[in-house]
This record gives sequence, C-alpha cells and structure tokens, in this order.
Amino acid sequence: MSRVDAHHHVWDLSVREQTWMVGPELDPIRRNFSIEDLAPLAAAADITSTVLVQTVGVVEETVEFLEIAAGNDLVAGVVGWVDLTADDIADVLDGLLSRPDGSYLKSIRHQVHDEPDDNWLLRADVQRGLTAVADAGLAYDLLTKTPHLPAAIQTARNLPQLTFVVDHISKPVIGEPLEPWAGQLRELAALPNVTCKLSGMVTEAPWTTWKPADLQPYADVVLDAFGPDRVMFGSDWPVCLLAATYDQVVETAETLTSNLTPTELDAIFTTTATRTYKL
Repeated sequence: MSRVDAHHHVWDLSVREQTWMVGPELDPIRRNFSIEDLAPLAAAADITSTVLVQTVGVVEETVEFLEIAAGNDLVAGVVGWVDLTADDIADVLDGLLSRPDGSYLKSIRHQVHDEPDDNWLLRADVQRGLTAVADAGLAYDLLTKTPHLPAAIQTARNLPQLTFVVDHISKPVIGEPLEPWAGQLRELAALPNVTCKLSGMVTEAPWTTWKPADLQPYADVVLDAFGPDRVMFGSDWPVCLLAATYDQVVETAETLTSNLTPTELDAIFTTTATRTYKL
C-alpha cells in the first residue's frame, strides 16, 4: 500500500541554526535529522513517499531540499520558502523551478504565526507575492494559529486560483475550547481551494500526558469541515518527537480516522496529498 507523509522536516545544525529552536524544552530535537534517519521509520509505518517542508526563511534551504528530493526516492515533493514581499519573487520562483530538480518544488510556506501582525497575509506586498506563487503553478502552505485565521480566510477568498494547505490544523491548543478555532476553520474549509493537514496535534497537547481521545474532537472538526478528500496526513517529524515517536503519530492518525471507509482513508493517507502537491 502506498502512503504519503505530507509533512516532515530535516535539518543540519552545522549548516545553519534553527532560529525557532528557543528554550531548553526543545533540547530533545536540538540535533541533526536527515532523510536517512527518517527512512526506516517511514518504512516501518508503510509510508512510501513524503513531502519535505521548510523550517527557516532562507532560499538556500529550499535549494538544499530540492537536492535531497532529487537524490532520494522517499521524498516526492518540497515545500520551500521564498520572500513573498520581494519585488523579484517571480524571477526567484522561476529560477527554482528551472533547476534540474525544480520539479520537486510543490508549494511555498512562511512562518506566518511568527509575524507580529495577525493580518500579515493581507499586506499588499504579500498578496502580490501569493499571486506570483499561484502564477508559478505552486500551492501555498498556511502556517497559522487561530488569531491568523480571519486573514487566511480573506486571503483564500482573494486568490481562488491558489491552492492553500492548512498546516497542523492551524495549531489550536489541545484541551482549550474548540471556539473560535473551529468556527473559523469551518469558514476556511467552505472555500474549495483550501485543504488541511491532519498533523502537528501531539505537540499542541500536553507533551507527556496526551492521548488520542484528547485529539479526537479537533480531528472530528477537521474531517467534518473539509471532508477526507481535502485532508492529508502529516507526521511533523522530527518536531513530533517532543511528544511522540514517529510510529505513535502514525498510529494516532489511524485511530482518529478509524471510523472512515477504505476510500476515505485512502484520501487522507495518499490521494489528497498526491493530488494537491502533484506528487
């Protein structure tokens, strides 16, 4: 059975610092992680292809990830980074896509949840950059939290030609009330150009005490709002290791979707990611 992990990372701290890795609580993942580290874990979980996602805001990382994808059968696509506000964004995207390994670039992402302005996505220069992403035939991954959802909703309305992918179900704090996150996520899901990753939940829950039942209400909102045809599984490895092993994350996703039909499960674990990212 072919299954896709639509969201994971790698990093080499000797190449560059991961500037988001702040605080002693992140010490367990403050080391190098490579595709070679992931490969046996993916094989054991029947994951046959993956999407490698950016971690820092530099184009050089995107180039490195394209090289990794070209040299490794496991990685089927890359979510990279470019400066959405740059005047030359169209040229930068064209340069990446024109590389011999450029066909592996499937989507662009920016750490929107780190921007002090909750409405950063609605800035004129960002909207122009997102239009360039759409013109290049790429998708755009939304890395947001609940306060950023209103701007994300308006952005997806403004750019119906661009496919948006919500990362980590927009990072609700597991254990807190579902609203306003649930209502806003449903509003976003009402737009046909938006899909969602069932990912990143274990690290939004209490790391040492969470259980699948704690995540179920949030997963149910996502599945009901988007439908399985617009939901895809992602592990968020190795960040997930703060709260769970790779196989625990996969098994939890299987538990959260255990009431679905084989066709619906195929969508979540294979076809949604394959279609959305053109794998």
